[in-house]
Amino acid sequence: MKSRRHAKILELISEGNIDTQEELQDRLNKEGFSVTQATVSRDIKELRLIKTLAADGTYHYTTNGEKGGKADLSFKFHAIFSEAVNSVNFAQNLVVVKCFTGMANAACAALDSIHWQGLVGTIAGDDTILLVMKDETYAKNITEELDKLAQ
Repeated sequence: MKSRRHAKILELISEGNIDTQEELQDRLNKEGFSVTQATVSRDIKELRLIKTLAADGTYHYTTNGEKGGKADLSFKFHAIFSEAVNSVNFAQNLVVVKCFTGMANAACAALDSIHWQGLVGTIAGDDTILLVMKDETYAKNITEELDKLAQ
């Protein structure tokens, strides 16, 4: 449950500006996670979230390695990915990652935080992620890497 909650927190902060613990608590409760302010505070500490100044002059939660608008979630990638993924397969330059229901967006956000050689782009649904690779060789290589992480 904790890893799913952490994945949801990372997904929520990547989607929009969350600037208070109360707002994060409210969003988590709306997503079906019954959490207290103390739990949110601990999660923020464990995920190493910090408040960052946005272009509009407001502060919002980000991971500590935010670069160029993309959060560096690599420190949590393995945990999120291994909890969320069922299988990884490829066909030509396309890679399909099957996830547990509701986990694909969080796994995709974590996946996007790492620079993968040959990755053109990703699309996530509720339980599936589609990766578009430059060619079949890149697709095969990333499938092998992700398959190791999913086990």
